Amino acid sequence: MKDLVVVGGGVIGLSCAWRAAQAGLRVTLRDPAPGTGSSWVAGGMLAPVTEAWPGEEGLLALGLESLELWPAFAEELSAAAGQSAGLHPEGTVVAATGSGDRAELDALAQHLARLGRPVERLNGRELRRLEPALGPDVRGGLSVPGDLSVDNRALLAALRAAAEKAGVVVEERAWEPGEAAPGTLLICAGAHSAALHPGLAGLVRPVKGEILRLTHRRGAFPVPTRTVRALVDGRPVYLVPRPAGLVVGATQSEHGFDTEPTVGGVRDLLRDAERILPGIAEYALSEAAAGLRPGSPDNVPVIGRLDGRTLVATGHSRNGILLAPLTARLVVGLLAGRPVPAEVDPARFGRTGT
Repeated sequence: MKDLVVVGGGVIGLSCAWRAAQAGLRVTLRDPAPGTGSSWVAGGMLAPVTEAWPGEEGLLALGLESLELWPAFAEELSAAAGQSAGLHPEGTVVAATGSGDRAELDALAQHLARLGRPVERLNGRELRRLEPALGPDVRGGLSVPGDLSVDNRALLAALRAAAEKAGVVVEERAWEPGEAAPGTLLICAGAHSAALHPGLAGLVRPVKGEILRLTHRRGAFPVPTRTVRALVDGRPVYLVPRPAGLVVGATQSEHGFDTEPTVGGVRDLLRDAERILPGIAEYALSEAAAGLRPGSPDNVPVIGRLDGRTLVATGHSRNGILLAPLTARLVVGLLAGRPVPAEVDPARFGRTGT
């Protein structure tokens, strides 16, 4: 039996470890705090269409391929773990406030139509028929029923349970750079990956994102059924339903490995979210947190072989949860000797070995 050491216990590391154990490998996962970090903070959107933008057609294709895997992935994971993977099957609406925001969504709709992915354009009244909690500042937008979401914390719990039931040994301690691994090493350490192999130097950087959790209180307007994404005077904001309330996010800034939420970030998120859903003023603010997205130079993941005994799956930026099923499939293929698509291979940066 072949040995695999997975470094990183977020959604990517856990997904890869689970699938590798299913494929017959002897898997050890190393992380000082599995199931935390950016995977714990994330909003959990599975939204390749509403994340699409000109120039990122390759990323859209990867996202759509992974989204197709999600229903079966979640069903199998729930059965293997004995608990829900947290998939939320309702779709997404995208709301715009002023004329500039509506023009930007029109440009997105036109871009998607050119790619053969038409979306439904709606005026404000039509959007409020779908989601009555939307406020009067919403003047129009899009309906994207195929963009889904998942409860990221339920997903992490299910992945760890399924991985351990499949035989994965979880060691709650750090992996030291240069440490020798029995068999193959798979680096899935998110924003911290660059420190673990010289071939990743300069390829993965931390991108800070602040996010809020709001809890529904008795008498407040009900939680929306769908994910609500919005542009408010050019600023993006999203509100993702959870059983007890909403996740609101997310800011984006580059300040190294700083994970403290800021007063300004909380203020800005609440200001814009309340413009879209005025009823959240009656919700409770239950959590403010910040995570570090693992950014790559081209915003596309880095998945492939670094040397004869080291693989990598990182650099997923804002799409780690969306791309988890596809990433795990590609990693299992690598372990069996199959190549990965050129667009994700570290060879595109000249960073691969034999």
